[in-house]
Amino acid sequence: MRIARPVAALIAMTLGPATACAREAALWEAGIGIVGLYFPHYRGSEQSRAYALPAPYFVYRGDFFKADRHGIRGVFMQTDWMSLNLSVGASLPVSSSDNRAREGMPDLKPSVELGPSAALTLWRSGERRAKLDLRLPLRGAITVQSHSRFIGAQFFPHLNLDIHEPAGLAGWNLGVLAGPVYTDRRYNRYFYEVPAAYASASRNAYSPGGGYAGAQLLVALSKRYPKFWVGGFVRADTLRGAAFEASPLVTSKSYLAAGFGVSWILGESSRQVPVLESSDERK
Repeated sequence: MRIARPVAALIAMTLGPATACAREAALWEAGIGIVGLYFPHYRGSEQSRAYALPAPYFVYRGDFFKADRHGIRGVFMQTDWMSLNLSVGASLPVSSSDNRAREGMPDLKPSVELGPSAALTLWRSGERRAKLDLRLPLRGAITVQSHSRFIGAQFFPHLNLDIHEPAGLAGWNLGVLAGPVYTDRRYNRYFYEVPAAYASASRNAYSPGGGYAGAQLLVALSKRYPKFWVGGFVRADTLRGAAFEASPLVTSKSYLAAGFGVSWILGESSRQVPVLESSDERK
């Protein structure tokens, strides 16, 4: 189950207006919160699971290193219309003993994802309360275990729309993103291959190729109060036409995932740093 985008949305995302005005803000902010998540075991599983997880709230506004609603990253380049970042993601493990389709197969290990992400601003509203970006994250994934291994790469080009105070809701921020997902053969084999050793009467041997991996639509709403932050999201996925659609491990070709989070801000640095007031920086 890949959770990098939704968990980042709940832990650190605050969608805000784009504006060219400079301001000063604390170098760092820190707190703690909790998130509730409802996900399928993995993309394509008919079985789902609810999670309640502690969630650190951390914002850092360094010149290169940043931690905010887009995750933990290094900023290689940033202009008014383009940015190039080093982005990081993560995923949770899946126990095959809890999943009917994967019963008897090896567990899916937790993983971390790392890679570049470019963002191009396509449009801003006149009053700069809305912004449309084209985002191009490309990440490679490795398992988190005693002997880590590379499990493939994924590419998720998508449009991202940020709206500050939609429908006049003071302080609220709306984000909508949508796009296709592409994964390589190695990535698809890790999640959807059935080796001959694990084939059965109800589960044929199967080995997928790489390519189109379905599409995602995510809608998120959040608000930052002086001492706490609240937010939630709903995500719709479809795997129709995916390169691995015929895998016996794909038991559902469309589904919804959702989550809600609350974070309490416990402290911030006394040092103030200049920042560009934009949808990427506004907190």
